[in-house]
Amino acid sequence: MRLNELADNDGATKKRMRVARGVGSGKGKTAGRGVKGQKSRRGVSINGFEGGQMPIHMRMPKRGFTSLNRANFAWINLGRLQKAIDEKRLDAKAAITEETLVASGLLRRKKDGVRLLARGALTSKISLTVTGASAAAIAAVEKAGGSVTVLRPAAEADSGATA
Repeated sequence: MRLNELADNDGATKKRMRVARGVGSGKGKTAGRGVKGQKSRRGVSINGFEGGQMPIHMRMPKRGFTSLNRANFAWINLGRLQKAIDEKRLDAKAAITEETLVASGLLRRKKDGVRLLARGALTSKISLTVTGASAAAIAAVEKAGGSVTVLRPAAEADSGATA
């Protein structure tokens, strides 16, 4: 057997259909698209169009509101903090700030601030400064003998200035 004698098994490969190559090809003229109309043309985008009937995304009721100016916090859980301390990525004796968390690689960026959440267990005594924290997270840190300093988010500080 030589390289020039190699061949696929029968039925292993199938030639692709070449459309719009004359009526004799079987896929000529309309090229399998049917006849006339918008869908027979190129570059059609009519998703959600229901033949003139009110589309479902317009029939359904809308609820709520999403503020464009809302604060977007990066968050971190207690279990992740403890794991980083165990792996010596964070020093439990030094004060831990948002910048320290980013520098250690626990967070990619701090966004509008960092929020501490209570998932996982914390056994190390740490001193933490973050923009926000849940009540359960603060209680867990204090139970381990540490402290949490919560800073006010910039958006709150700006809006509360006029009184």
